[in-house]
Amino acid sequence: MARKRFDNSNCSVARALNEVGDWWSLLIVLHAMYGTRRFVDFQQQLGIAKNILCDRLTRLVENGVLHKVDVGEHGCRYEYRLTDKGRDLFPVVVALRQWGDKWNPAPEQGPLDLRDKATSRPIRSVQVLDADGNPLDLRDVFVPEHTEGHG
Repeated sequence: MARKRFDNSNCSVARALNEVGDWWSLLIVLHAMYGTRRFVDFQQQLGIAKNILCDRLTRLVENGVLHKVDVGEHGCRYEYRLTDKGRDLFPVVVALRQWGDKWNPAPEQGPLDLRDKATSRPIRSVQVLDADGNPLDLRDVFVPEHTEGHG
């Protein structure tokens, strides 16, 4: 069964999921954020089949999340590096990690301890803020009626 595509959807969430919505793609992005760059390293760290990894890397490059760089060491050798678009997924990945740690924690370990490099202090939970920096929750926001997409 072919996966439904949302290229022309008015919903920005659906369009975003089109690009990075399967679990392998986000895990590849996560590992790229950790500094993984080579095909063989992604494969080893994720335990992913070569054909699936090749497909996801190709799609992430086509969608502008990663770019493929010829590092030219000993013939053709490529690395995959995050683009600005890929780096902009950082708060999304952190929010997913924090959500997962809260609602589906690993049975044998605590949550990942993410810290600010400059201060060594733990980072705060990702929050939605109003224009003045005050936290908002779902009940505090709305979509104006003239907005086309609800995603």
